[in-house]
Amino acid sequence: NVSDGLWACWVFNPTYPLYHFFLHSTISVLSQAHRLVSLLFWIGITFAKLLFKTGIVIAKPPPRPWEIFSMEDLILVVNCSSSLFKATILNSRSGDIVLSCLAAKLGQADAYITFNRRGNRSTISLAEQPDHHGAAAELLEETRILGIERRIRAIGHRVVHGGEHYSDSVRIDDKVIAALEACIALAPLHNPANRTGIRAAQAAFPNLPNVAVFDTAFHHTLPEHAYTYAVPRALYREHGLRRYGFHGTAYRYVTRETAAILGKNIADTALVIAYLGAGSSVAAVLGGASQDTSMGLTPLEGLVMDTRSGDIDPGAFEFIANATGLNSAQVTALLNQKSGLLGLSELSADMRIIEKSAIQQGHAGALLALDVSAYRLAKYIAAMCVPLGRLDALVFTGDIGENAALLRAKTIAHLGILGLRLDDEANEATRYGRGGAINRPGSPCILVVPSHEEYMIAQDTCRLAGLDQADQREAT
Repeated sequence: NVSDGLWACWVFNPTYPLYHFFLHSTISVLSQAHRLVSLLFWIGITFAKLLFKTGIVIAKPPPRPWEIFSMEDLILVVNCSSSLFKATILNSRSGDIVLSCLAAKLGQADAYITFNRRGNRSTISLAEQPDHHGAAAELLEETRILGIERRIRAIGHRVVHGGEHYSDSVRIDDKVIAALEACIALAPLHNPANRTGIRAAQAAFPNLPNVAVFDTAFHHTLPEHAYTYAVPRALYREHGLRRYGFHGTAYRYVTRETAAILGKNIADTALVIAYLGAGSSVAAVLGGASQDTSMGLTPLEGLVMDTRSGDIDPGAFEFIANATGLNSAQVTALLNQKSGLLGLSELSADMRIIEKSAIQQGHAGALLALDVSAYRLAKYIAAMCVPLGRLDALVFTGDIGENAALLRAKTIAHLGILGLRLDDEANEATRYGRGGAINRPGSPCILVVPSHEEYMIAQDTCRLAGLDQADQREAT
């Protein structure tokens, strides 16, 4: 056996004792070195955690090895408003987010940008260049630090209004920029910021193709009787006055996901989708095509939103102006920025605060805001069944739709006429990124489906930039 063999070596080989001593000495030295390195590593980690906890150092983890050496394409998705620059870098195939950022207070001296990588956040001042270009430049620098700059192959932009020019996403050139500018009158709060974001991204990443993905494109299938206002036809012919609809990218994604959940082809589905966020809308989607939606010429029409009034008698404009002395632009600003949940509750525009205050404190304003919002939403859901002829599923999505269990419950309580019945336990459990069915057995299907608009924009960008789209899931 082995022990006998070693003993034989010891007896018959006079050099073995020297070898044995050297081997054991080496092992002892290595063992002590390992313990020392482990101790130093533990001390370093403990000290680093203390610095991060006290805020002396902001954690920014190094890239993972497989991210450094990965050859998979990344897409940069940009979404801008006048004072915000939001960007997400994601894997073009899986949709996994590698890096996201939000630059806020643009145009002000205290502008800043916050990067989020795997839950680790770092914030940088933009005081030297407090605008969209400064934010894009900092984003470029961050991609260089992380070693992912060269993996970014194209840039996709969320553009709110494409008017009647575009029924699909499009690769950006000077002609597209001109068309976007021609729609500024239709979206004066959004399109100028979208254009600025495009210019900033082009300056920071000059060699990459850029793609515009329009919120309005999905609703180009609206029939004429659904998009036409009952005003003189000349206003449509000469000025483009009609209903356009928004949130189209989210509707496309959620339609595809819902069809998969139901086990149906998209062409065989009849869905009412409620996209509820800071801006909210409802759409009737038949066979993957929009048939009607709650937003109209602008994102002001329709549901109660965070600071937007939604539907209001047009005669109220003149009434408010006469009563307050505000001009038309100021009345429009009041309806866009000081109304909705904020105006009703006199508390907050944040649905989380509204629900918490209603449940825990019985706050009268919060309760009123919830009741008005739920009733308006229920009316629109019922109305959206008209062009469908049947209802395969009612779907909640968007930040509020995915998380506001009380709002969902109050809304469904109004919809007994459609046979909808809520499973209260499932409704409470289906939040914070978790999707699924929330209806009782025997009820028409009620789903919560998390939205991933950035992934939809990334897929369009891949397609139009001519990149590989293997593994992309397209329903037929």
